[in-house]
Amino acid sequence: MIWWILFAVFLFILCAVLFVTEIFVPSFGLISVFALACLAGGIAIFFKQGDAIGWTGILTAAVIIPVVFIIAYKIFPKTSFGQAILMTKPKRPKGDAIPDTDQLKSLLGKKAVVNTPLRPVGMCDFNGQRLECVAESGYVDKGKTIEVIKVEGTQLTVREIENS
Repeated sequence: MIWWILFAVFLFILCAVLFVTEIFVPSFGLISVFALACLAGGIAIFFKQGDAIGWTGILTAAVIIPVVFIIAYKIFPKTSFGQAILMTKPKRPKGDAIPDTDQLKSLLGKKAVVNTPLRPVGMCDFNGQRLECVAESGYVDKGKTIEVIKVEGTQLTVREIENS
């Protein structure tokens, strides 16, 4: 008797998992048909044991199925597969955003080291802060020292310092 009840509870859980799967897998309702069959089978097993056990089984299904839904929707978006399916934006570390124009204007005349070759655009290191810069003259090698000569909006125009 206990094995039948455990099997019926398993069918309820399988029913909920199939309903969750139906949302992400296009099956034109076929998975839902199997989920409903699991639900009907579980209820039938409970009622086969007796009327009181049958109604207890229905209450069990009314608890188990929503709980599985809630757990699935709380956990799923946190998985890498869930993030790929839901197309969530990647989280960027703080301080990685482009500074405001006022902050950039304070860099006018400051020196920095080139992190990636400027062809003419690349990354420069301003005392630990990486910013995108545009070379005044076409190309500047990595490791060279540059100076900010112009700030327009969020664009820093730089010039290579010859003694670097």
